[in-house]
Amino acid sequence: MKKNIRLLSLALVLSSMHPLQARYTEADSTYRRWFVGTSLFVLVGNLAPTDNPPDFFQINIGYRLTGRDVITVEPKTWRYAWPNGIHPFLNDAYEKPEERFPGYVREYGISLSYQRFFWLGLYAELNVMPTLQHFVDAQDKKIDEGYQIFNTYRAGYHIKLFKDRFFFQPSIAITHRAYHTRLPDGFKQLDDMWSKFIFGEPGLHVGYNF
Repeated sequence: MKKNIRLLSLALVLSSMHPLQARYTEADSTYRRWFVGTSLFVLVGNLAPTDNPPDFFQINIGYRLTGRDVITVEPKTWRYAWPNGIHPFLNDAYEKPEERFPGYVREYGISLSYQRFFWLGLYAELNVMPTLQHFVDAQDKKIDEGYQIFNTYRAGYHIKLFKDRFFFQPSIAITHRAYHTRLPDGFKQLDDMWSKFIFGEPGLHVGYNF
């Protein structure tokens, strides 16, 4: 799974280097303020065979305040069995048995993001997401609950597709667990070994304008 995601990420990031005009103006005949979308990792992660299924769901509902300013609301849920501080693509400790939680964490969150476009399709984004955490043991029984604030600082490129009916946004991000309540024993000891930041996490968002 990790190899497939790495190859897909590389191909899509390279495709973003094609110089396209992606800034929106109200004078554009195709200008649409609303859009819906998701992350391609929803498809790649959920369909790839693995013993660590993310059960990932995400939908993005966005509105263009101006041609440069965009806000998005993103309901999400996923599960993970390794500490969030381990880079899932670049660190070999991810998915090693000795680093695995004694169960898994199921998270439910709704994030609010703000994008600012600077030049052509280049943008920066701040994404803040409060989440509810369910801690589940190896017998699939919930043993505790927690709360987390998970921030993402992202830079990316917006590509218009099919006369701007669709778009694609490859990106790179820093993720930051800005705050979380105490994890239960067995989870906490492993989580404390890793940073609250991950650098260089890829993003692969797609959307439909209407």
